[in-house]
Amino acid sequence: MLIRHLIANEQDKNKKLYLVNSQLEQIRTTVFRQMMFAEFETFTHEQTEKGIPLTSDDLCSYWHKLNVKYYGPEMTVDPEIDIEWARIPHFYRDFYVYQYATGYAAANSFAERILSDGAKAVEQYKGFLKSGSSDYPVNILRKAGVDMATAKPMQDTMATFSRLLDMLESGV
Repeated sequence: MLIRHLIANEQDKNKKLYLVNSQLEQIRTTVFRQMMFAEFETFTHEQTEKGIPLTSDDLCSYWHKLNVKYYGPEMTVDPEIDIEWARIPHFYRDFYVYQYATGYAAANSFAERILSDGAKAVEQYKGFLKSGSSDYPVNILRKAGVDMATAKPMQDTMATFSRLLDMLESGV
């Protein structure tokens, strides 16, 4: 909500473009990139569970394929990126990177609801905050009006991304 406010009220075109680009990068790195990380981790876990040993060449090859998949055919994926997986500390911890993307999507949906529904959504958000660890997060979110078992939170995030991209492409 803060970034929306800053973008809407910025009069300097270059500063506004900076803010728009900054938010696009936030979505790219917190949603798209973390989902790519989660897909990489899923692959490594599945191979391990099947008893299939993975070499660094296997991991580099799969990482390359994911970069091509996530960044598209227009992007040049240099061979040097293939080893990037080895320097990402997330992969040396428990599987959790998907939480970045789901957390962002939930927060974005809350912001959308607050901006469109006003006081009712604010009260539901406060209820979410007050809930603490009283139930599973997915249940607490659902009670607050953000159902992570549906595509809506991610659709809201993609709509935000699209709106920001349109702003960037139009030069604000």
